[in-house]
Amino acid sequence: MNDLSQRPDLAAEKVDAVDTSQIIDSVAQEALHLGRDIVEIAAALDSLSVATEIQLSLLEESKAAAQTAQNANADVRRDADAVSSTLNETFQAVAQSVAKMRETGENARKIAAWVQSVVQRMAEVTDTLSTVQDENSEIRSIAKQINILAINAKIEAVRAGNAGRGFAVVAEAINELSQNTGRAAEGIGSAVTGLTAGIREMRAEAETISTNAANVLTSAGETDQAMSRMTGTVEQMQTAVEAITTHAEQVRQANTRFAPAFERMAHATEETVGQIHSAQRRTNALIASGETIVQHSVSMGGSIDDSTMIDFVQEKAAEIAAVFENAIASGRISETQLFNYHYTPIVNSNPKQVMAPFTRLTDEVLPPIQEKMLSFDPRIAFCAAVDVNGYLPTHNMKFSRPQGPDPAWNAANCRNRRIFDDRVGAKAGKSTAPFVLQIYRRDMGGGTFVLMKDLSAPIRVAGRHWGGLRIGYKF
Repeated sequence: MNDLSQRPDLAAEKVDAVDTSQIIDSVAQEALHLGRDIVEIAAALDSLSVATEIQLSLLEESKAAAQTAQNANADVRRDADAVSSTLNETFQAVAQSVAKMRETGENARKIAAWVQSVVQRMAEVTDTLSTVQDENSEIRSIAKQINILAINAKIEAVRAGNAGRGFAVVAEAINELSQNTGRAAEGIGSAVTGLTAGIREMRAEAETISTNAANVLTSAGETDQAMSRMTGTVEQMQTAVEAITTHAEQVRQANTRFAPAFERMAHATEETVGQIHSAQRRTNALIASGETIVQHSVSMGGSIDDSTMIDFVQEKAAEIAAVFENAIASGRISETQLFNYHYTPIVNSNPKQVMAPFTRLTDEVLPPIQEKMLSFDPRIAFCAAVDVNGYLPTHNMKFSRPQGPDPAWNAANCRNRRIFDDRVGAKAGKSTAPFVLQIYRRDMGGGTFVLMKDLSAPIRVAGRHWGGLRIGYKF
């Protein structure tokens, strides 16, 4: 039976209201699930983008290396051509030198043969002169005997008186002939002796010349052999240079064929990188849209599993704002200092840490609030306030350890004093919406990432937006 105590139109309105509420809740939940899936897709795109950027960088390096090789190959060809030209000139010069050397050697052999024949003839002349000397000695001896006989004949002619006058004349003539013959023989002997001495000196000189000529012939033969070897070496070098030129030409042709393919591959990779970047931008836009849907759904009364967390982060953001306002009122810090975003780098920090004019205050007032927030829900990993630039001055104690020598360890354990200006950190600091619920992969350092939710609410101090309070928790 129908309940007549209620108007039909009012019952329908209640049903519509329930349905609408359920739809809003469903939209918010689906937006969260969609956001998680999109974040995972975005992470995959990020990894693909990094890999593609590395590939593109390697392609550019390879392209540069190929160009360097091509330039070097051109240099090799140019140098090889220059060396080939020089070798041709050298070969011609060596060939001419060999020809002249061989001609000179032939002349030297003729001269040496002539010198040796002269030495032989001088030996013959010396022998002849020796014979002449011997014969001249016999003539001198005979002339002396004749002279003695002539003297004796003259003596006998004198004894014979008139009868011996004719014989005396003959004896006198013979005596004069013997004396002339003796004097001539002495002159001939002296001449022959001098000539023999001169011939002996000439022969000695000729023998020296003959020895030197023999040495010249030996050296000329060795030089001829060396020049022949040099000619052979030049020919081998020419062959090697021709081989280099041939291979260099093959390399040039290969580079000519390779370069267009390389350009196409690099161009395709650049297009892929551009498409990935475009997909990343669209994905980030989808993430932002999903977050906006969640915000609007909750604002319209929708309920999600994170509603309790949203109320909690807004409450604690207001508490921190009140603490900051009390610090200004008590004179612990001025409003100018609290809103001074000038950062001073901490020396030798890696990753880089910085100090702000308000860091000392946050180190004093935030730990009691932030440490207690960790126990609100076991899923919470961190609670930290950031300024409008994403600067996180004071973190939870477990993430505020002193830095060591390992940057990867520092990235996971020393997260205070750092500026997180990534998409999530920047939005958490700059957003003035009642809350921002973001899904992201938290970089824990060393290549480790954790899929988390980042919930933040704005911190307003004296009516001014200082930053936001972030809560990171697991699904």
